[in-house]
Amino acid sequence: MGRKKQSGKKTRAEPAGKAVSFLCSPASYDVLCETGYTKLSQNPEIIAAVNKIADLISGMTLHLMANTENGDVRIRNELSKKVDISPNRFTTRKTFLAAVVRTLLLEGDGNAVVLPKTERGYLEDLTPVPAEAVSFVPDGEGGYRVVVNGKMYSPADVLHFVLNPSPREYWRGTGCRATLKETAENLRQANATKKGFMESKWKPSMIVKVDGMVEEFASKEGRSRLLEQYVESTKAGEPWMLPAEQFEVIEVRPLSLNDIAIADSVRMDRRAVAAVLDVPPFVVGEGEYSEAEWNNFINTRIRPICKAIEQELTKKLLLSPDWYFRFSIRSLYSYDIRTLSEVGANLYTRGIMTGNEVRDWMGLSPKAGLDELVILENYIPQGMIGEQKKLEK
Repeated sequence: MGRKKQSGKKTRAEPAGKAVSFLCSPASYDVLCETGYTKLSQNPEIIAAVNKIADLISGMTLHLMANTENGDVRIRNELSKKVDISPNRFTTRKTFLAAVVRTLLLEGDGNAVVLPKTERGYLEDLTPVPAEAVSFVPDGEGGYRVVVNGKMYSPADVLHFVLNPSPREYWRGTGCRATLKETAENLRQANATKKGFMESKWKPSMIVKVDGMVEEFASKEGRSRLLEQYVESTKAGEPWMLPAEQFEVIEVRPLSLNDIAIADSVRMDRRAVAAVLDVPPFVVGEGEYSEAEWNNFINTRIRPICKAIEQELTKKLLLSPDWYFRFSIRSLYSYDIRTLSEVGANLYTRGIMTGNEVRDWMGLSPKAGLDELVILENYIPQGMIGEQKKLEK
């Protein structure tokens, strides 16, 4: 039998849940508190770094290469044209790769999926799939399946680009969303505080102390007349004439952003974003340009992403074991015209590059007669030193 509840005995109600409250004026709340959720793609520093990476990778030419006995050579055919010029009928290579890289770094959280479309054995289109339309299902023995808009695909039938592989599911990328989340929130709060601070209406530049017994001070219209009569002037720089016994002017110097250490906090958060995304700090607006940092950025950040894209395209799109895709990564390094000209001249005089290859380095059109390898007379094999013409006499 159930136990009857005792009547006449009141019990204290259980609290509905934990609650936190604080006292704050509406103006201070607008300055100090930021409400709502902001995606990483809406953070200026993060999107600046991601756009820079996507712009650099999508701007490089994608070469189709072949292994030969005398070294690797570039192949120019319809397949190389399709992948490098128009991988999708609605976009160019730059737009296509920019979408893939952005999905890798932001929305896809380290994963980007592209659906190849073929017709009679020929590649027709490469269609990037939005991150929200893709999911991955483990399939036992370390394998997995790719689900696109409810349709299941084998990994061999799609292009799956991966960044930062998971230690447990090595085929799945992890991205850097969790690492950037707190930094993005700090930057959002700093921007909200700065905006509220600059827009706050409670920042008068001066206070005019007025005798409260003055009759005009009792109404708003009267105060306006007093200001118009004594304070406002018609000419710039014209002095004020105030009754000493009724008025006293006090200058007000409000807090600046430096006083509340916003600048230092933003500087540290920007450097944190640069460190997580592995970009130079000047890309996110912190610090000055450095050629050494830029070249290191190309080597340590751009090159690994390019390798992931190259290997996936080579593995899934090419049948020949001697062919592979390669980005023209050298075009991204920071060179000045003097360095290029000196290196090109040295390679030309040593018979390593033709004159037209050097001109191509410099961005110039080829010229007739510069397609042969030349070499200075004194650059000869050691065994032919005694056969120089100047020694025949």
